[in-house]
Amino acid sequence: MLDSLFMFSAIIGGATIALRTVLMLFGVGDDHSFGGSHDLGGPQAAEPHSDLDAGTRLISLQGIAAFLMMFGLVGLAATREAGLAPPLAVVIALAAGFASMWAVAKVFEAMVGLQSSGTLDLAAAVGQEGVVYLTVKPGSGGQVQVNIQGRLGVYDAQTQGGGELATGRAIRVVGVRANALVVEDLAAR
Repeated sequence: MLDSLFMFSAIIGGATIALRTVLMLFGVGDDHSFGGSHDLGGPQAAEPHSDLDAGTRLISLQGIAAFLMMFGLVGLAATREAGLAPPLAVVIALAAGFASMWAVAKVFEAMVGLQSSGTLDLAAAVGQEGVVYLTVKPGSGGQVQVNIQGRLGVYDAQTQGGGELATGRAIRVVGVRANALVVEDLAAR
């Protein structure tokens, strides 16, 4: 009877993991594919649009599948191979299941930590120094090369004062106006 429970758990958990893996290979399986989150708990469960994926929480589809698979496999190994008494086998199988559930949550949490929004905040450029890429003329603007959030890029720019800034001139960003950096000549300071 206990071996049947272990076998059933291992098959259900392993099949769920295998099915999700195959579906993910074909682009199906994110938490919004079927109209909502399928999470059962965690601190962000009440928030429908959390920054965290359902896989980062302890009780998730991945976590439950990992629990069932490891509970079944370790339980079978404990009873059949090691010949342990059923109560001890259940305790060891439960410990292995919870450990795998915790490990899956930590792996997904680490993967979320690697994500980046990719959104560039031009306001982070204020105070940064750079060089004029294309001459910045009063009224019409130009372009400057500045390092913003660790990315060296070319951005539209306008002058702070009335003078023209020639290509190659050192500048400092003093503000942002209508998606353009407001710059001043470093030599004028």
